[in-house]
Amino acid sequence: MASPAQQLPPGWAAQWDPNNQRYLFIETASGHSQWEVPGAPQGGQPVPDQPPASPAPGGPHNPRRRQYAAGQTQAYYGGETAVDPTYGTSTLVPPPTTGAPAPGPVAGGPQFFTPGLDNQQYGGAPVPAPGTGISGGGGAPGVPSYYGPGADQQQQVHQHDYINGPAYGQPQPPQPSFTPGGGSVDALTGQFGALGLAGQKAFQLYTTNLLTSPPEPRELLRPPPEIRLPPNSCVSPAATANADPSYQRSTLNAIPTTSSLLSKSKVPLALVITPYRSVKEGEEQVPLVTDTVIARCRRCRAYINPYVQFIDGGNRWRCCICNMSNEVPQLFDWDQARNQPGDRWARAELNHSVVEFVAPSEYMVRPPQPAAYVFLIDVSHTAVQSGMVATATRTLLENLERIPDEEDRTKVSIICYDTSLYFFSIAPGATDSTMLVVSDIEDVFLPKPSDLLVNLAEARSSLEGLLGRVHDMFQENSIIGNALGPALQAAFKLLSPIGGKIVALSSSLPTLGAGALKNREDPKILGTAKESGLLQAASPFYKTFAIDCSRAQISVDMFLFSAAYQDVASLACLPHYTSGQTYYYPAFNAARSEDAQKFAREFGEVLAMPIMLEAVMRVRASRGLRMSSFHGNFFVRSTDLLAMPAVPQDQSYAIEVQIEETITSPFVVFQTAVLHTTCYSERRIRVITLALPTTTNLSEVFASADQIALATLFANKAVERSLTHKLEDARDFTFQKLVELLVAYKNSMTSGGAGASAQLAISENMKMLPVLVLGLLKNVGIRQSAQIPPDIRAYSQALLTSLPSQLLIPYIYPTFYALHSMPAEAGTVGEHGVIMPPPLPSTSERLERHGLFLIEDGQTLFLWVGRDAVPQLVLDVFNLPSYEVLRGGKTTLPVLDNPFSQRVYAVIEKVREMRRGVYYPHLYVVKEDGEPPLRLWALSALIQDRADVLPSYQQFLQSLKEKVNGVGGY
Repeated sequence: MASPAQQLPPGWAAQWDPNNQRYLFIETASGHSQWEVPGAPQGGQPVPDQPPASPAPGGPHNPRRRQYAAGQTQAYYGGETAVDPTYGTSTLVPPPTTGAPAPGPVAGGPQFFTPGLDNQQYGGAPVPAPGTGISGGGGAPGVPSYYGPGADQQQQVHQHDYINGPAYGQPQPPQPSFTPGGGSVDALTGQFGALGLAGQKAFQLYTTNLLTSPPEPRELLRPPPEIRLPPNSCVSPAATANADPSYQRSTLNAIPTTSSLLSKSKVPLALVITPYRSVKEGEEQVPLVTDTVIARCRRCRAYINPYVQFIDGGNRWRCCICNMSNEVPQLFDWDQARNQPGDRWARAELNHSVVEFVAPSEYMVRPPQPAAYVFLIDVSHTAVQSGMVATATRTLLENLERIPDEEDRTKVSIICYDTSLYFFSIAPGATDSTMLVVSDIEDVFLPKPSDLLVNLAEARSSLEGLLGRVHDMFQENSIIGNALGPALQAAFKLLSPIGGKIVALSSSLPTLGAGALKNREDPKILGTAKESGLLQAASPFYKTFAIDCSRAQISVDMFLFSAAYQDVASLACLPHYTSGQTYYYPAFNAARSEDAQKFAREFGEVLAMPIMLEAVMRVRASRGLRMSSFHGNFFVRSTDLLAMPAVPQDQSYAIEVQIEETITSPFVVFQTAVLHTTCYSERRIRVITLALPTTTNLSEVFASADQIALATLFANKAVERSLTHKLEDARDFTFQKLVELLVAYKNSMTSGGAGASAQLAISENMKMLPVLVLGLLKNVGIRQSAQIPPDIRAYSQALLTSLPSQLLIPYIYPTFYALHSMPAEAGTVGEHGVIMPPPLPSTSERLERHGLFLIEDGQTLFLWVGRDAVPQLVLDVFNLPSYEVLRGGKTTLPVLDNPFSQRVYAVIEKVREMRRGVYYPHLYVVKEDGEPPLRLWALSALIQDRADVLPSYQQFLQSLKEKVNGVGGY
């Protein structure tokens, strides 16, 4: 068979994608890329899924139906299915790797673009007839598959015998795999438009029918729609000139020029910002400008960036936000390090969208303060007995050297509390500490004016001795009571002169002094309209105290451990308004090594995290755009100034944008500036610049929508509405927003117009949005249920409003892997680290009774073991003789001396570390016929299934269709 490059129409090129093991086709004029052969006839040859040396065989198949994964319900697509006699049930052909579909009308349906008319366009292999016993031979020697013939879920029909598990050691057919973080050809081709090298390209809109397009999880790993700026909009050809979506992304990558056009699309305009995202090994550090030459606009105070225009022979620059003409600073073209003329075009701020400036003295109200930490440790009977005190003090002791302290200026204090406060005084040069007890918690005072907040480097030995003794001091403590409020007041008194971070650890409901709370958990009101009251703060103390902390530049992190009701909703107010974070460990018991390990890992990462102190953030935008509302953990100090006493890494914020007047410029700029003090006592300004083209075309608005950013915004809006209104209102509001978007798309982008339609149309780039919205509606923070404890719901809401998109998306749409049948290379180390198996659609129809599956949402891992798992699989993974002796529940997976165990362990550890953030999820072994609560919890993560009163994905689409057609509702 000829190479695909030899069969292409003029203007197209074929490029081999090693991650997906197939050709990607690129239109050289526009940069548009797609997986299917451009212009291929319906009876054409399939694209090979191997390089030209070994093309895939051709064969007959149904040319009028798209081919999907085995086990999907017939309801997804209607029509006939291939019947596999070994199942006794319908079996469907597996999904292709999706890309941008080729346009083409569906015969007999409305005349709009619907992808997937021809399976061969997707490079899908021919479907063997049932019972042919075709088997690939791709398994590595000595690697067991635990899987019968027909394992290749992408290339042939499943042929399993549920009753008798397949024989161990059979060869494993090849299966596509992918590597998270691997290079995307789309990302490379998309850069040319941003550089303005070949004229501004128009967005191409592709319509898909949701009723015939099951969710493809790998779509969520694709980059957002390409940013196509007009020519010469940027002074730099660097690919880094526009913001990476992990720092700042917009719900629309083409901005409507008028508010009426935006309103017509029903797509909300918002920014999702993670200004201080962590930088992993191998990633580029944020460039630092150290010469204190900071060029800013005289009118709007925007910072110079790659999208300004130099005029007057380069002596002046025109602001890209307000068009003001400004002088170029005299030292802008001078290399101060070498004391010679410098290259203007090499300056970081003209080549990088994310840059950090060392701020001169005029950016300081006071000299940079040292980082200061006050640790509040609950030492009541409950805390000691759970092992929290011992684990916390040991972790703190082991991580003292990881606390940021490059200049030896960091200060630390430790305060213990039960019904009294226990301070520890460390005199300069002393090797020991003195405990001072304050029993008057109604009028909190500091027992000494000094020596309570001590220099970490100078008092290191004393602190180590103290941390080693704290558990022994309170080991016999029988006091039951919690004076968290007074302890917070004491920490505030210590830190208010300089600011810093309070890290509070509490094992029970605060019952004494300021901020005392009562148990308001009432099972009778769960699932009713009154439930939202349990998600609001019960005492005004936690909001007023948080605002006082914000003014004093104090941030609060809460670590909560109670086995009983703790009122997480009230306590989470402190981190919410002070830009901190809440961490919750329900029923914590350090006697379970898994509990101790999770807390120690996460607490250690929080201690080691570099933080931005005394921060304020402002987002500027081009004329005609205004920041209208803000979501996240901060306090809005003025109309658009966000106060953040300490900005942690990997915390996300969503900001809605209004179009106030008609935009006349060809592109707009959003610039986020964060003025802060590093934890190494250096005043800096982090600037993130995002440039987006404008459009008057409604189809371009839809084609540029970013479904990940939209889902992140919807999560923030849903939580906010559940607090200001009711949980039911939050669900209805989210559902209605999706309906409005679908109605707008149907009315303006399909030939059916406003009339009823048999299809449910949406643009290809938003086809995962409905399943993400369904995942949000099924998330414990929003879900309709009378069984969710208020603490669990409140903690989930805290996550929904603070997680960056990379963590939030799996949290609302969990990832699902088949481990027993993963490709031979999955679990081994490739170019980009451990190679992951391909994710499956989140439905129990993919579960098999002899299989081993991993379900994960970034917070919890479920290892699902089918009841007919062969003994060899159980032995290889768990070192147990059979399924019957395997116990379900929280566990630590052993690493055994066999390849399959090592690959499974590698996949699990990769899941735990591949995303940004401090979270170390628990692993639960779930037996198919095991304990019902654990089993139902795991199955609830498969959000495409029906659960209780919650609809399946197919039912959800039907209700959407009825609502869009004006028939019914959710």
